[in-house]
Amino acid sequence: MPSDTTEAAQRAAPVPSRLFGWAMVLSSTLAFSFSSPLATILIRQGVDPTTMLVARFAMTISVMAVSIAVSAPARFFMPRRSLGVALAAGLINSISILSFFWSLTRLSTSIASILFSLYPLALLALLALRGERYTMRHGVRLVLGLGGAYLLIDPGGSSDMLGVLLVLCSVVVAALQMALVQWFLQAEDAWSVAFYNSLGISVGIFAFWTWHGNPWSAPSATGWQLLILMAIVSTFFARVAMFIAVRIIGSSQLALLTPLETLLSVIWAVAFLGDRLQPLQLAGGTLIAVSAALAAQRLRRTHMPARWRLWGRV
Repeated sequence: MPSDTTEAAQRAAPVPSRLFGWAMVLSSTLAFSFSSPLATILIRQGVDPTTMLVARFAMTISVMAVSIAVSAPARFFMPRRSLGVALAAGLINSISILSFFWSLTRLSTSIASILFSLYPLALLALLALRGERYTMRHGVRLVLGLGGAYLLIDPGGSSDMLGVLLVLCSVVVAALQMALVQWFLQAEDAWSVAFYNSLGISVGIFAFWTWHGNPWSAPSATGWQLLILMAIVSTFFARVAMFIAVRIIGSSQLALLTPLETLLSVIWAVAFLGDRLQPLQLAGGTLIAVSAALAAQRLRRTHMPARWRLWGRV
């Protein structure tokens, strides 16, 4: 079987040092953190989010397909049922990605990024539906997360509520597709699932784009450079580095870096986009970061394979 050949090749390959593994962890986190700020810059240049995502995922899926074809063509083969689930999870995830990037037209990058870090909490809630034990700590994490979200969106009403709802929709849908991956695709090769999941995302985004009449807000020369950077660095390289790190480290340490990725996104937004948070919003962001860290720590003790734990990233 092709999958058996692939797994045997992976087991036979030499494992680099743990230092290299941690370098890949940090590289992946850094690369993912650029996604939201780069998207905001493109939106400010007049590129609508759907156009941006069509171009981004067209480039990403092309690079991914060429990489697999050159390095391990056997990864194109999956059992029919698993293939269907991977594509379906990708279609579902396209809703999450579209919701998040459209929210950036109504919210600052900082607020959207911090709200999205509620994702581990939403994933834990879904896993509880399939038998994960609910404890008092779940309640504490939930209170911290919801309290932080309340402060972050500003009780005075300065935050756009439609933008907030789009991010929260993105969080819930991302957690749902991640739960599907855990429940039905645990035994499959990570690269195979990554490719077909990304293909499903691409199909969903292209369908949404076609439904709206194929609008195209042509990026400038600088915009195309940013799109290529997003596709190669924040999508393709970030996922490859994540898979390499998981294989080397062999643990679930990656989940603990969710708050770091959010922090980096906020730093880029403040430094390069002029974002500012009020004291109450900073307090809310801190509560969400603590809640996300606690939820990520709990995810380390679930039965989810380490290579799947961070698939909610956009």
